[in-house]
Amino acid sequence: MKRTRGFTVVEMLAVIGVIAVLLSIMVPAMSHVRASARAGSCQSNLRQIGLAASTYAVQNNDRYPAAILYEMTAAGLTTKAWDFDQLPDGSVRAGALWNYLSGPEQVQQCPEFEGASTFGSDPYTGYNYNTTYIGAEGRFPELDANGQWLDGWRVARRGLASGQMRRTTTTAVFGDGGWKGGANKFMRAPSNSVENDIQTVYAGAQAFRHGGCTHACYLDGHVGGTCTCSEGEHATSALLDGVMGFPKNGFLADGDAPYDPR
Repeated sequence: MKRTRGFTVVEMLAVIGVIAVLLSIMVPAMSHVRASARAGSCQSNLRQIGLAASTYAVQNNDRYPAAILYEMTAAGLTTKAWDFDQLPDGSVRAGALWNYLSGPEQVQQCPEFEGASTFGSDPYTGYNYNTTYIGAEGRFPELDANGQWLDGWRVARRGLASGQMRRTTTTAVFGDGGWKGGANKFMRAPSNSVENDIQTVYAGAQAFRHGGCTHACYLDGHVGGTCTCSEGEHATSALLDGVMGFPKNGFLADGDAPYDPR
């Protein structure tokens, strides 16, 4: 009977070595492809959110949606943010932009961010909104001299109107949000000109989570990325390490140029 010759140990080791080399080449390449796909999805999300906000402004006296307002109701405090409303019982409902979005569940979740919201019980997270210059920011409700609640727009710092926005191609309105604790949804400019709380400013940074880069949607509707992570003009080691989580998170520039549309 004719005997069939099998593989030798050396030949088997050679085949295994070739397979290992091929895998070492293919796995990083596939990982890069998946990361690029997630980055593209993120850019698409930001573009849709930016379009929704500009449509909202057209229908609401040229004002972009509020970043956050607090309203006192008979049931308790309601927190109304640009993306979600937090009700007194802790439940969450759709926010100001949902009526202007197609598939908001997917659009408001950054595909590169895995983690829970650090603001209430938001089910989708990862993006922030220019609160320093564009989105109005309300204070907690307070009682007036007659015992009536002052809340909502009555105690809000107003954002700029559309007619005041000149630098539409260079002003970020939405972007990848991040600080040391995870994601954030209120984009802060580094100058601390209106927030009056430097820790709040450094907690409102951008997340450079896409291969060391971050995305932003600008007022004219285009989405761009930058890989230059800036510390901000008030940087200290305590702010960078304890609040921001630099260099994973940072500002778009050391000054307010990418945030201020005037």
